Amino acid sequence: MLDKYGIAKRIAQEVKNGSYVNLGIGIPTLVANYIPDGFHVVFQSENGLLGMGPFPTEEEVDSDLINAGKQTVTMIKGASLFSSADSFAMIRSGKIDLTVLGAMEVSENGDLANWKIPGKMVKGMGGAMDLVASAKTIIVAMQHKSKDGVSKLVKSCSLPITGLRCVKKIVTDLAVLEVVPEGGFKLLELAPGVSIEEVMASTSGKLIIEGIIKKMIIN
Repeated sequence: MLDKYGIAKRIAQEVKNGSYVNLGIGIPTLVANYIPDGFHVVFQSENGLLGMGPFPTEEEVDSDLINAGKQTVTMIKGASLFSSADSFAMIRSGKIDLTVLGAMEVSENGDLANWKIPGKMVKGMGGAMDLVASAKTIIVAMQHKSKDGVSKLVKSCSLPITGLRCVKKIVTDLAVLEVVPEGGFKLLELAPGVSIEEVMASTSGKLIIEGIIKKMIIN
């Protein structure tokens, strides 16, 4: 079973050299820490930053330089700052190759619910709806089950939808799964120490198991 750092490390393996990437709040922000040496990846933050660097050391902290989740960040050489309007123009025009987001639920059709639980206070959707509608690939980083033990990989979402049929791949603490076009979660890889039976018991949506299931390799 993976912790949040393991999930981020596995997702970093999906990031292609030369790509433009937007990272959501939570586990996704950790992905930037595990990009392979020699890769040139440009991270975009929808509040108006292209070329976002790693989290700052205590000496580097600038409270005016933040990401969309209000965390302090750094900028790489050649980075640029611009208005939120310009940032969303980049997103809506399909310039983002990969977006990594957290989720409360993902349906077997790839529908995503990640912004609101009815009756609970939330800050708002932010840029999630624009990102899922426009990015070329959406990968979800999340725990397989909620804190109360309920599967987050479901037949259909019960929470307010962020985007329809948008999720391509999911990396959880238990497994890597692909959302197939005809509907269903295809099991690709198992986390260390996790069995197929455990994934089956933790998935309420349609789970597809075919061929040899790989074990995750986390460096």
